[in-house]
Amino acid sequence: MQIVLPTLREAVVLLPFVLPVAIWVAWSDMKFMKIPNAAVVAMALIWLCLGWLAVPPAQWLWGFAIMAIVLVAGFLGNLLGLFGAGDAKFAAAMSGIFAGGDLLLILSLYAACSIGALVTHRAMKHVPAMRRATPDWKSWDSRKFPMGLALAAMPVFYLLAAFLPHG
Repeated sequence: MQIVLPTLREAVVLLPFVLPVAIWVAWSDMKFMKIPNAAVVAMALIWLCLGWLAVPPAQWLWGFAIMAIVLVAGFLGNLLGLFGAGDAKFAAAMSGIFAGGDLLLILSLYAACSIGALVTHRAMKHVPAMRRATPDWKSWDSRKFPMGLALAAMPVFYLLAAFLPHG
């Protein structure tokens, strides 16, 4: 079974715009424990305005269907207290990028980014230099985890996978 990676075209078109929004989301969620609605809108606009340049038309349209499904699932998860509304909205906004993607890769990426972000965040909060550099970050002392850190990493690593050698 061969895993389907994103194309170089997808990465070249989307990554320069996805990366700054992802950094914004990760930083904001760690500092304020909130994902700005403007960042959610920016990520959705990337798919709306540039997705059609990166993927075939049918895949681009499926991206919107996926975004709607993830939004509904996200709000149900939020109602159950599984994660925050900002996490649900951002997950939906970024999910179009995964249209046409390999489900095993996407689920593995979700698991790896979640575990990696949790371990890294929890370890970094005990590094004195990091705490001195970011003394006002709410996530250091919160019982909740800034899931935006893990979610923001997903589209970045997914698009970077296009640069991996594959045949």
